[in-house]
Amino acid sequence: MKDKVNTEDLVVDPQTKGYLVDRKELIEKLLKTNVNEHTEKKNGLTYLSWAWAWAEALKADSSAWYKIEMFGDKCFMDINGTAMVFVTVTMYGKPMTCQLPVMDYRNKAIPNPDAFAVNTAIMRCMTKALALHGLGLYIYSGDDLPLGESDEGTPDEGKMLDYIAAIEATITLDELKDIYIRAFADCDGNKAWQTKMIAAKDAKKKELK
Repeated sequence: MKDKVNTEDLVVDPQTKGYLVDRKELIEKLLKTNVNEHTEKKNGLTYLSWAWAWAEALKADSSAWYKIEMFGDKCFMDINGTAMVFVTVTMYGKPMTCQLPVMDYRNKAIPNPDAFAVNTAIMRCMTKALALHGLGLYIYSGDDLPLGESDEGTPDEGKMLDYIAAIEATITLDELKDIYIRAFADCDGNKAWQTKMIAAKDAKKKELK
């Protein structure tokens, strides 16, 4: 006997226009989207291009929209002279709200921030809210690549073990990232090997820091 479908999770598929689909299926597609080519690193943090991220959101759901939360006549919450912005992104009919401090290049809260700093924080916060819907979420969990879609790939075990040994032998974070990206790609979507590569990478990353 099939499990009953929760009607609250059914939404109109933005792609087919009229057919109902489980919201979880749409989120799963966003979770598997590789965003790496549209990111940049600043002071140890990875940032996803807000313009690209919003374009992808509109491709997935043309009715997607975002709202900058207001606090009186201000678009940020004043917290002891610093600012916190809040942005709500609605996709597939579900709103998700995220907050972000207005920070400087050292990732420290800015006292009495100017308009430019507030605007930068708002767009970064919007991108972060998109991650709550699945797009680029893996970046915030510290991973370099999203998980593969299936276990269908059958990579060579010897080659996989060689990659793990190579990861363990790296001496710099840049070298680790380069080998890990190649190793993950050669896993051919096999989640078991992907998990092992992630574990090896995380252990070595912790050691190199």
